[in-house]
Amino acid sequence: MTDKELPRNAASWATNVGPLEVSPEHAAAGYNISGRRVTGPQQGFGRLWQRTYTTNLGSAITPKDLVTDWKLHFGDFWPKGATFHTAITGVTPGVVAPIGINAAPGMELATGILVLYADDESFTFMTPEGHMFAGMITFAAEAVAGTTEASIKILIRPNDPLYELGWPVMRRREDTFWSATLVNLAAKHGMPDAEVTEETVCVDRKRLWSNWRNVRHNAGVRSGLHIVTKPFRPKAKA
Repeated sequence: MTDKELPRNAASWATNVGPLEVSPEHAAAGYNISGRRVTGPQQGFGRLWQRTYTTNLGSAITPKDLVTDWKLHFGDFWPKGATFHTAITGVTPGVVAPIGINAAPGMELATGILVLYADDESFTFMTPEGHMFAGMITFAAEAVAGTTEASIKILIRPNDPLYELGWPVMRRREDTFWSATLVNLAAKHGMPDAEVTEETVCVDRKRLWSNWRNVRHNAGVRSGLHIVTKPFRPKAKA
């Protein structure tokens, strides 16, 4: 395909969705995703869920300006207990961002995302092998009756049998996490008491048993082993 044949939004897509490469400054946090591949819903194991969180920010900011700020300061809107490691340029197509999640006292689950798509109106992440979920999550803003509505739209399957067993707990934690993210986003832009609505639909109740071997990449298990074996690993040279 020549440059003239490329779609107008070609620059908004990640150009490489092969094995993930973590930047040197984030290598320590990205040990669970370096070399992994991204996983769509059909590479997961559990039931397929579509989840949507929305909030209205009134008319203080346009959708475009909101998305611009959201991409540049994405991790700043997360509640305490999770860390988003990304480049100083913020969320841009092709960026691989390690994530640290406090799963339990003294236990940080290390995973990450690939920025699959990003433009002026939305941006989309894909999850890697070993992540809690296999699928995509899209962050967007749009004009609704003269106001700006922000949304988080998720299409996911638990990635392996262990995560599927933990779905009831993970679902509640996801509700708390993404609702708090939207509240923080709205508060920065003049809506400190924003209300978040949530909708969950089970798109496919079947489990993909052929993908049960995904458990070998389970980031929770691997993070635990990484912590336990830390005293026995060679110290990095200064």
